[in-house]
Amino acid sequence: MNTNEHVIEVTGLRRVYGGGFEAVRGISFHVGRGEIFALLGTNGAGKTSTVELLEGLARPDGGRVSVLGHDPYTERAAVRPRTGVMLQEGGFPSELTVAETARMWAGCVSGARPIGRALALVGLTARADVRVKQLSGGERRRLDLALAVLGEPEVLFLDEPSTGLDAEGRRDTWDLVRALRGAGTTVLLTTHYLEEAEQLADRLAILHRGRIAAAGTPAEVTAAQPSRISFELPEGYLPGDLPPLGELGVCGHEIDGRVIRLRTRELQRAATGLLVWAQRTGIELRRLDVRSASLEEAFLGIAREASDNAATDEPEEVAA
Repeated sequence: MNTNEHVIEVTGLRRVYGGGFEAVRGISFHVGRGEIFALLGTNGAGKTSTVELLEGLARPDGGRVSVLGHDPYTERAAVRPRTGVMLQEGGFPSELTVAETARMWAGCVSGARPIGRALALVGLTARADVRVKQLSGGERRRLDLALAVLGEPEVLFLDEPSTGLDAEGRRDTWDLVRALRGAGTTVLLTTHYLEEAEQLADRLAILHRGRIAAAGTPAEVTAAQPSRISFELPEGYLPGDLPPLGELGVCGHEIDGRVIRLRTRELQRAATGLLVWAQRTGIELRRLDVRSASLEEAFLGIAREASDNAATDEPEEVAA
């Protein structure tokens, strides 16, 4: 596996819809071979528009896209047989059985793996003779995934792969995606489940209003957000009795009754200073909770910051 080889390259990508609405505004990123890359964003951020350009479903209005060394739109015949796509909704004929649907799809795929093996990968072996209309929502998502990997793709596009799945099904799907990556498949993932991105992605990008607001590994993106320490101040003590918060590396705080919530970008320094103070003072900090920012907190913080900036900016001129 060579993650230095850029299987997907996006440079200055733009997509403009009728009326001059610019859904994708000059974004750039790359995805290495055997890497899982998550594309995140709020509704309307430009995720779907970007993925459609990567899949070759439309021509970019600016910039460049390369998948496996080819333009996915003008050289679709060279790209499509080597990619797999899992849409949010497969739309398969409801009267066909699971096995019949897989056989039908195999006829459209180059070098399809055996049907039984594909169904076994997603836990649908026992449902092979069941009509699609009788499947649960989660089982249909499993079928969508089975068909996406039927051709053993080099690049796999997954659009909300675990929507409708229960906790066990979601974990099974994650294990399968990791196994595909281990075998060298490159995965581009869109999801609203931030835990899913945190668990799976080697790197990610967060889109907001058609631009990349943050990018990097999950750890790098979350590290940009402050960590949190919360505790209950003992009776007889006031917030002013705490050591100077600035000296602890605290960048913000809230007080809710006797509960103190601190924000810091130096978690170890702040937590150590607070605990040393408590020990010297001879008090117990009840309900103590010390944690780094989660990807969800980073995502919400980025979205809030971007929205606040947009509210104070002048309206942007949109290219036609």
